[in-house]
Amino acid sequence: MPRPISRPTRPTRPARPARLTRPPRPARRARHGVAALTALLLGATACATEQHTPPADPGTPKAGSSPRPGSPKPGASANGAVEPRAFTLAASGDVLPHDSIIRQAAADADGDGYDFRKILAGAGPVISKADLALCHMETVYGADGDYSGYPAFKSPPQIARALADTGYDGCSTASNHTLDDGADGIDRTLGALDKAGVKHAGSARTEKEARTTTMLSAGGAKVAHIAATYGTNGYLLPEGRPWAVNMLDKDKVIAEARAARKAGADVVVFSPHWGTEWQNEPDAQQLRLAEELTASRTAGRPDIDLIIGTHAHVPQAYEKVNGTWVVYGMGDQVAGEMINHDGAQDDRGNQSTIGRFTFAPPKSPGGRWKVTRAEFVPFFFDPDAGRALNLDEAAQRGAYEETRDRVRRVVLSQGAAKQGLAAAK
Repeated sequence: MPRPISRPTRPTRPARPARLTRPPRPARRARHGVAALTALLLGATACATEQHTPPADPGTPKAGSSPRPGSPKPGASANGAVEPRAFTLAASGDVLPHDSIIRQAAADADGDGYDFRKILAGAGPVISKADLALCHMETVYGADGDYSGYPAFKSPPQIARALADTGYDGCSTASNHTLDDGADGIDRTLGALDKAGVKHAGSARTEKEARTTTMLSAGGAKVAHIAATYGTNGYLLPEGRPWAVNMLDKDKVIAEARAARKAGADVVVFSPHWGTEWQNEPDAQQLRLAEELTASRTAGRPDIDLIIGTHAHVPQAYEKVNGTWVVYGMGDQVAGEMINHDGAQDDRGNQSTIGRFTFAPPKSPGGRWKVTRAEFVPFFFDPDAGRALNLDEAAQRGAYEETRDRVRRVVLSQGAAKQGLAAAK
């Protein structure tokens, strides 16, 4: 049995026990109840084999847009040199496989392991069309059938293949659940992502890996991905591995961003696991760090070009801060039925967005790649069906209109519409 995670607290406040899940409703198909995931830090509470084609080379399109035979790759000149071009980056929220999600993946595999592709399929059209797509893999992976949901997550490693097949190029892996199975969990998770061809940032198996910038490519640009978490639910870092999980520290994040620039990054993307659970408004820590991180510059150029946050389990606002887009929280892309801290089932825990940002190359070498278009797509994870739903598509069919409109209001609540954010078409 995984040991329960107590609520990490400020030094002067005693820990509270985690809430238990509630039993399935007798009148409905049994869902696995999800506890109100527990922790506090600076006001933030803690949350509760298919063939795969390797990722495209720099400058090449994803599946579905093949160049004519003999023609240069998009973004490349006739002599083969990659020329900078605009590219789109899509990012989505927490992938949090509770027991009900694991059961759904087993059912979808028809007795042959676990298949998470149908669970994620609703996000595929948005993710696969982006030149670069990032997820947040909140949990670590188990082995040999030893899989579990809340409170100590160990997910089937087959989810890594499904992420790749959905179109994800990389994932942040720093969260309050990164140490749910110690160093072994980190090792298995990163190994499975490597095997699936999905890059990762935020946790590491070796000190060298921890010091190496995670670099991806799109539009002829080198895109660095860095990630960090506010905490690990009270679990201590593995002995001899102080670098195993990136902890959220302003100065360390800025240092990593600057190191990424020195390593050749044209664009630096930061994924913080932060905020207060069940709170749609960004908290004081998020607002402060967003201001400080986006204000950081080297030779007049911002050190960070995009911030895409996770952890709150509900959608949070988008906002441009010091000229840089910040997504305070994208919500849960995949999660079982969510129970809030009042013990009530709360559909907000299954709402999320996918952010899509178009980066254009600088007019002169060494300049900033700027976001010329910022968009969002509202999503909902249906815990009964076990499927991710594009709310724009669902609303067109006459369903989930109220949910879609609520997500839109939250996303735009910090004035992002006047700053240029638009609903994706």
